[in-house]
Amino acid sequence: MSKRKVAYYHDADVGAYTYGLGHPMKPHRIHVTHELITAYDMLDKMQVLRPKRASAETMTRFHTDEYVHFLHRVTPETAEELTYGGTRFLVGEDNPAFEGLAEFCSISAGGSIGAAQRIASGASDIAINWAGGLHHAKKREASGFCYVNDIVLGILELLRTYPRVLYIDIDCHHGDGVEEAFYTTDRVMTCSFHKFGEYFPGTGTQEDRGRGKGKGYAVNVPLKDGITDESFQSVFEPVISKILEVFRPSAVVLQCGADSLSGDKLGCFNLTMYGHSHCVQFLRQHNVPLILLGGGGYTVKNVARTWAFETACALGIENEIDINLPWNPYFEWFGPRYRLEVAANNMDDLNVKDGSLEKVRINALEQLRELGPPPSAQMQDVPRESLGKHLGFGYGKDDGKPRDELDARLAQHARYIFSLQESAEAPSSDSEEESSESEDDSSLLHWQQQRADSRRRVNRSSTKKRMSMVTNQYFEVSSEDNGFYSHCSGLHGLGLGAPPQRNDKRRFFQGGWEEEIERVIATRTKEQRGGLYYQRGIMGDVDKSIQGRGDLNVDGDWDGGVAMSVER
Repeated sequence: MSKRKVAYYHDADVGAYTYGLGHPMKPHRIHVTHELITAYDMLDKMQVLRPKRASAETMTRFHTDEYVHFLHRVTPETAEELTYGGTRFLVGEDNPAFEGLAEFCSISAGGSIGAAQRIASGASDIAINWAGGLHHAKKREASGFCYVNDIVLGILELLRTYPRVLYIDIDCHHGDGVEEAFYTTDRVMTCSFHKFGEYFPGTGTQEDRGRGKGKGYAVNVPLKDGITDESFQSVFEPVISKILEVFRPSAVVLQCGADSLSGDKLGCFNLTMYGHSHCVQFLRQHNVPLILLGGGGYTVKNVARTWAFETACALGIENEIDINLPWNPYFEWFGPRYRLEVAANNMDDLNVKDGSLEKVRINALEQLRELGPPPSAQMQDVPRESLGKHLGFGYGKDDGKPRDELDARLAQHARYIFSLQESAEAPSSDSEEESSESEDDSSLLHWQQQRADSRRRVNRSSTKKRMSMVTNQYFEVSSEDNGFYSHCSGLHGLGLGAPPQRNDKRRFFQGGWEEEIERVIATRTKEQRGGLYYQRGIMGDVDKSIQGRGDLNVDGDWDGGVAMSVER
């Protein structure tokens, strides 16, 4: 085989994180995989890179600002409070809030984004990030052990350079998060080979084909238990060949979820290591820019074996390496055979037994035949760096520079808003403070009463169903939006915390309540203090500057229609 330029992304810290005792997802498998790759002397044959960790701002290219902000704040101790009783962000027990969650997500996402940049620049033909492939994460919540959808972020990076991107998913579970993200566009085709039928996430039928411009560009190949190498290859090759012919992708992203291997703790397929890696070999033969990502896989030693072998496939040396494992720090894990193999078991292949495989293949090919010529996109020169980076904004914590006067005043203002919310959560117990701030106490009692009333309304509201990845059983949770806004009920009673409307302007790292809370504060303090903007000694210079610029009306605007802001 011809040699390819291969980039391998790895961060040594990724294996140190844990989802918790007894959880099936083990990030340590990535470290074990790296040790095997090292033992086979593959590192010298490719460019090894440590990915730049994805910033919170980068994550908001797909995820909502509130969700990203939550990921950077949540800890095991605060999870119950920040998820509003498990009704938002982290729903169910599949996705625990573990220590270092934000850092783990930044490593995973940073590797996939770096791989996409490497491919788009032409520096590599194949890029590998085994820490990526977390395909279940949604725009505003975690799902199926996945918190940040690194695949979507990587594909978005590719779309800055390439007109069309193909995403292929060979994980045992349906790649619902990626399909949902690109369900209405024809620039990304998603193709998922997965188990369907009372199995997480419960999506991925062949009737799900996309919507709008994306109609026909979501291809699903639902399979049944026990599929073997031969059966899988009989459907994978014709479908992917047809996609490459019809869609003509500029780049391909292959999610190599290893839970489709035989003997996986959560999977139900019967693929060997060679059957799984055949997908990598098949795509490599087509000379298309390729990104290899990890994904599922819950029998650690089989995951490490397969991903190490697929790294060899990317390098084109799969026929040169010895199947007898070389010594490595985890050598004893691979007993009693100590071989680079994942053997099949004696499961029945239900896909052949009932003849469903042929029907699925015919339906998928028929869907592809109905598509027109490859969609085009008007391309233009893409800046090599963002405007914010070019101007020096938003990178690092103030880049070591001291805050100027305005920054300090705005920080004071933010702390004041936070303390105002905190005061609503817990009434003061100090008798002297109670006597000196009786007016504030009465407001708090009214606030808390509204909060309790709203909670009672939420308890009677409709529920939503989620499926557990471990048990494959549905469970009910309170509506995530209702659950969140019930805890904002005190603010909602004052005109705050209302659900966002469809046409509301997006705000980065803001809750959307700043202007409203300014209006409420101004209105309340006007009534209590004779029209002065009262500040409890916290706002200081900010309030003085506000008082000196005009009168604040009930709508929160200055006379003359200029929105309230703090200017230099």
